Formats: sequence, structure tokens, C-alpha cells
Amino acid sequence: MYAVVGCSDCQALWVVDGRPETTGCPRCGKRHRFDALKKFATAEDAATAKQARSALLAKRQGAEDAFASIDAFDDLEADLDAVGTSDEEYLTKSGIDADEVAGAKERAMGGQQSRSRREVVRDALAELDEPDAEAVVAYASEHGVPADYVRTALEKLRRSGDVIRTSEGFRLV
Repeated sequence: MYAVVGCSDCQALWVVDGRPETTGCPRCGKRHRFDALKKFATAEDAATAKQARSALLAKRQGAEDAFASIDAFDDLEADLDAVGTSDEEYLTKSGIDADEVAGAKERAMGGQQSRSRREVVRDALAELDEPDAEAVVAYASEHGVPADYVRTALEKLRRSGDVIRTSEGFRLV
């Protein structure tokens, strides 16, 4: 359940999920006991609660007619892609070849999601059957991580207790 509640100090309205013991005003930061707050509206889903809060704010400002002419939030969100300039159109109008930018991004990403060096080392430890230091270095090198970084990362992971060094190599904890 979602409730639209208001602050007794600054009159801000916000949506609260569930029935917490206390909740904080997002505007002034004052903590309120949830049970003591006036519930202006309740709803079963977040979208309906947000819509109710917006209607209350519009009424407070005397803009009920303008609010009534606007679509629901879910409908507005679907229309966002049709508004404004697309990335490709912006690049083209700026004199930049959008296809070249897309190609550069693909080359930089190597066709994969971007991962940090540490994530690559951890992935090597998780994916390799017997991850000794050289196997982890080889795996990480294939993914663009320098060998000296891998060795340093393995030692830091060992000291922090995230990795155990065994006779066969390394093992994630």
C-alpha cells in the first residue's frame, strides 16, 4: 500500500511505501511517526499514489484544470522518446558522423558491457577451473587488464579476505 502524506512543518507532500514506523520529510528533513501523519490518499500501486499527489499539488496551486488536461504519468513517460532531438540527429547537426561515433563506441567496448579491472579479475577467479596467478593474468590480459594490476589486485583481494590462496591457486570466498 502507498500513502500520500504531508509534513506539518513545511506542508510538503510525498508518497510512502508500506507502513514504516517513521518517515522523513524530503523537503525539510523532519522525522514523523507514520501513524501520526495525515493520509491524504492511499493507493495499491505507486503510479496511482504519484498521480494522487500530483492532483493534490495542482489543487493547492489552483491549477486543477491544467492538471486535468494532462495525461497520466505512465502515458507521459511513453511519449518522452518522441520529444526532443535524438542522439543521432544531435550529432549530425553538430557536424559529427553518428555512425562513426557508434563504431568508436563498439570498438572501445569491445562488444561487451564495460567492466572495471577489479570485476575482470573477480570474473576470472569465478570462471576459471583452476585459477592460479598465471591463468588469472592470461584471462585478464585478454580483457585489457595489465598483468601488474592483476597481481596487485589478487594480493589485495587475499588480504581483504575475499580470496583464499590454496595449493592449486586462488578461490573466491
